[in-house]
Amino acid sequence: MIATKVVAVVGSYRRGGTVDSAVEAVLEGAREKGAETVTFYLTEKHIEFCTNCRACVQTPGEARGRCAQEDDLEAMLEAIEGADAVVLGSPVNCYNVTAIFRRFMERLLGFSYWPWKQAAPKARRKKATRKAVLVASAAMPGFLIPLATGAARALGLTAQMLGARVVGRLWLGLVAQAPHFELSAKSRERARRMGRALA
Repeated sequence: MIATKVVAVVGSYRRGGTVDSAVEAVLEGAREKGAETVTFYLTEKHIEFCTNCRACVQTPGEARGRCAQEDDLEAMLEAIEGADAVVLGSPVNCYNVTAIFRRFMERLLGFSYWPWKQAAPKARRKKATRKAVLVASAAMPGFLIPLATGAARALGLTAQMLGARVVGRLWLGLVAQAPHFELSAKSRERARRMGRALA
């Protein structure tokens, strides 16, 4: 039996912080079901800004257009394309995902086809081929994250560009109450349950 592969992308600036811990709990759940997991910490990756040259979106077809820039993104995307599921996590900073997560997100344009003179980009593949769990944390109550910030939409759009269907969302709120916020047993188990659904 071939093991399910799950790739996590963490856009937090703090190793061991709230988002990192929650993403790891999701991965723990996936491993409980026999999945193989890998985590990419964006703070440890060299990812250039998108220059909007649009070279990656000019060639038609289902295959992702490759960015002309040489950095760590290509290896990450190859790992994601070889995975069955993704976990995407970012704290809410200034009412949206972090700058490093946004940088990653903007470099995913190659998953769409957008030739010159076409009004807007179109997804190269219409059908989602993998699953996704989205994780975000904020100082506000968790239920407000999709209502009062752009983080939920940004994470969801990233999943869509990566060809993933969202099967779980973990919005962690009131995390600014202490320097080191600890996940509750309930949140940790919920995260593991989402991870088991990915495997």
